[in-house]
Amino acid sequence: MESRSILAASGIGLTCIVSIVIAAGQDRFPDGPGKAEMQKVCSGCHDVEIVLSHLQTPGEWADTFQKMVDVGAEATQDEWRAIEQYIDANLALIAINKSPAAELQVTMNCSADVAAAIVKRRQESGPFKSLDDVKNVAGVDAAKVDAWKSRFVF
Repeated sequence: MESRSILAASGIGLTCIVSIVIAAGQDRFPDGPGKAEMQKVCSGCHDVEIVLSHLQTPGEWADTFQKMVDVGAEATQDEWRAIEQYIDANLALIAINKSPAAELQVTMNCSADVAAAIVKRRQESGPFKSLDDVKNVAGVDAAKVDAWKSRFVF
């Protein structure tokens, strides 16, 4: 009888641990439009966590999406669009010294004016060397830069 209680308690404990691990993995993806579509479509072929271990620029992601289509990944055009917008806005690398203003606007979630100011600063003063350089551009949200520091590529 005692061994059954221990076995039952162990099973419940293991179930709780697995649930926590799964929930923690799902929480690694920021909430936003396209998150559900990304998790649904990507998990059809591979563990969705692979997205976090292979960060790329928006252009590289576009190539990856095409490769996924070529090998049979299934999604509607609206789902692909939502996935691309979600990844570009939340997970794509920000190539601060190479990206055109339109890409910066998407990846940094900023206005066209701020994106243009970043490009202008880059053209006039040369490449950005640090996050502080980026934060010094008029209109840039320093808190966002700090939150996304792992996404910046210099």
